[in-house]
Amino acid sequence: MSDKIIVLDFGSQYNQLIARRIREFGVYSELHPGDMKLADILAMGSVKGIIFSGGPNSVYDVDAPKCDPALFTSGLPILGICYGMQMTHYMLDGSVKASAKREYGRAEIDAVTSSPLFAGLPEHQTVWMSHGDQVDRLATGFTGIARSETCPFAASADDKRKIYTVQFHPEVRNTEYGLPLLRNFVFNICHAKNDWTMHDFIDTQVEQIRAKVGDDKVLLALSGGVDSSVVAALLNRAIGKNLYCMFIDHGLLRKGEAESVMETFHENMKLNLVKVDASARFLSKLAGVSDPEQKRKIIGSEFIYTFRDEVAKLLKGTDIKWLAQGTLYTDVIESGTKTAHTIKSHHNVGGLPADMNFKLIEPLNTLFKDEVRQLGTELGLPEKMVWRQPFPGPGLGIRVLGEITPEKLFIVRESDAILREEIAAAHLERDIWQYFTCLPGIRSVGVMGDQRTYDYTVAIRAVTSIDGMTADWARIPYDVLDKISTRIVNEVPHVNRVCLDITSKPPGTIEWE
Repeated sequence: MSDKIIVLDFGSQYNQLIARRIREFGVYSELHPGDMKLADILAMGSVKGIIFSGGPNSVYDVDAPKCDPALFTSGLPILGICYGMQMTHYMLDGSVKASAKREYGRAEIDAVTSSPLFAGLPEHQTVWMSHGDQVDRLATGFTGIARSETCPFAASADDKRKIYTVQFHPEVRNTEYGLPLLRNFVFNICHAKNDWTMHDFIDTQVEQIRAKVGDDKVLLALSGGVDSSVVAALLNRAIGKNLYCMFIDHGLLRKGEAESVMETFHENMKLNLVKVDASARFLSKLAGVSDPEQKRKIIGSEFIYTFRDEVAKLLKGTDIKWLAQGTLYTDVIESGTKTAHTIKSHHNVGGLPADMNFKLIEPLNTLFKDEVRQLGTELGLPEKMVWRQPFPGPGLGIRVLGEITPEKLFIVRESDAILREEIAAAHLERDIWQYFTCLPGIRSVGVMGDQRTYDYTVAIRAVTSIDGMTADWARIPYDVLDKISTRIVNEVPHVNRVCLDITSKPPGTIEWE
């Protein structure tokens, strides 16, 4: 059994990043609710340490979440991050108060490098802060091991009980020595072994899938994107002929997408695959709808109901009890969890309508995009499939801002195809994590062929990222941007202006809706 580091969730949008970083070390990590009991943690076996995540609450509020107090006397090493630090000291007779000056973004700290948490690291470090409260009196047994200009206790330690706390976020890449700090905790303090691999994940998932579905048949919502492709390969390994795939063309796909999906999966992988052209159905439901959340929910519901309607017709009465989806953890956390706020709803998150007979299976819902690609490679999928551009389930429905019309979809399809062609021609497709065009719904005055125009603006969104939870805008060379812009305004009707989105995530999201 692999060693484990358990991350307890207190509501930060970046909780899963902590578990993700630890898995990068080859140590298995899981995210669980913050109120998980010590007995349940110990029952998992081979738990070597616990991390308390950050969160949006003030620890002194009446309803602020708290951990099981028994954790502090369990002997298991603990690392409290941000809210996790404040909660630790608040529960152990320390004091927490609102900061005189809030810290959001980069900050400079001075650390005590003789502490095992900072062992081998420089004394002066740049970290990422995000807090309005801070500890103003340490709990008994703790000493301060780092400070910033406005935060006298930027980190603390109780070496005897192996409890460590930091006010900053080591899990985000903006903290320059965050990963070495986490390594110190995982290996030098928890003494965990790095014996977990993606191959282990495959074995575990295959075993769990077989135990869960038995001899039942599973229907996969196959979109042709990386996520559902990897699910198809994983389910095919687990249950073989009992996997049925349905590809729904909702009329919101990229140019050439439907043809590519059928060629890849039906002809090459020989899967049981049925294509359903439901474009008219989806577009009629979306007619006149402008609100992005409403669009997402309509698309999600129609996916489910289309499956319900088409299973009986196209699979000739086959008794299918399970619906599989390529849901990732980023989808789950952005849609809102027990302790995290909703950023945007994802069509494949939230379970199934009450009148549906399917049970849900989501084997990737603890993974990030980069892990899914690693899993796809391990499963033997071709490189072009594993590194295919991410494409959201709602498709172009959330890349046309406002009301969706056939004309607007045509503009986004054609402009996006040009963008992808030019990025590939410049050999940048592996350097840019995601890139696409969208239609903001802006019209402006232009001049083309010596005549006045009043047409649409197309926006280019291109980002670099590791896991999709944070992202920076991609620095595409000017000559490539110039060629893309020139082609779009010349080749796509009713476009007279091209803009580049240079917003990071946060504060923006990758998609515009």
